[in-house]
Amino acid sequence: MQTKHPLKNQDLIDQFHRDGYIFLEKALTEPQLLAVNNQLLSWVDESKLHSESFGKIKDGRPRFDVDIKSHSADMPALRRITSPAEISDSCLDVVKDNSALDLVADIFGPNIKHWTNKLNLKLPSSGTEVKFHQDFPFEPHSNEDIMTVLFFLDDVTLENGPLEVVPGSHNGPLYSLWHDGIFTGAVSSDVELKKKQDSISCIGKAGSACLMHSKLLHGSGANLTKSPRSLYIVSYTAEDAIPLTENPLPSDLEGMIVRGQKTGTVRCSSYSIELPEYPKEVSFFGQQDKVKKTFM
Repeated sequence: MQTKHPLKNQDLIDQFHRDGYIFLEKALTEPQLLAVNNQLLSWVDESKLHSESFGKIKDGRPRFDVDIKSHSADMPALRRITSPAEISDSCLDVVKDNSALDLVADIFGPNIKHWTNKLNLKLPSSGTEVKFHQDFPFEPHSNEDIMTVLFFLDDVTLENGPLEVVPGSHNGPLYSLWHDGIFTGAVSSDVELKKKQDSISCIGKAGSACLMHSKLLHGSGANLTKSPRSLYIVSYTAEDAIPLTENPLPSDLEGMIVRGQKTGTVRCSSYSIELPEYPKEVSFFGQQDKVKKTFM
């Protein structure tokens, strides 16, 4: 188990508390980046043999999520791989040890555990768009020390659907993801319209990462280029942050200590939030598909 104490970088820590996110260059080593990308390419090739989502995660839903409206062997639209670290040593290696994780330990304290991991893909012309939302309403915990780390597996540009974040929004309200009795996984169109004008795009070289607070408002547009844009997204929590609902991406790796040690304690913060709906869909893209129907 990795127990080294990370070097502190107070400027980055202060930026995180102010803005709710940090951009970090060279978050992955070159061997890590190459290994994960090679694994991903093999899964994209495998998806060409399927006409619908396939594989299976712990709760029985498919592990490999394809957009059946546009997926084909010639133009694969594999858009999500859930818990790849369960079936890939290269993905598991990243979960357990990376320089972004050192920063997470500096910000939240020495004891850190893994929560979820997933690969999100924006392949050319697949049109995968993410409506604005906060992650925390999907995954409420006893306290709010939850970090989402988005590792860039490709160069991320303004044209290929970069992450868009609203700086400082993690210090604001928790927005409802329920609309007209439907859990859409997105904030209302009014909130998105108002907040998106303050958003900035997170762009950078492959191997970089964006560390993002679970309460930060964010989304992303479609990939308008002819090249792929993929992210490996790993979520970590403070060891004393205890989940209040079922993990929407259940995995045998949930709760794995990746820095420090297990204390067996729970820390609570005060907030009020609507409980999420456990996803029946393969991924939250299915939940966000309801947005169009709800807001039309």
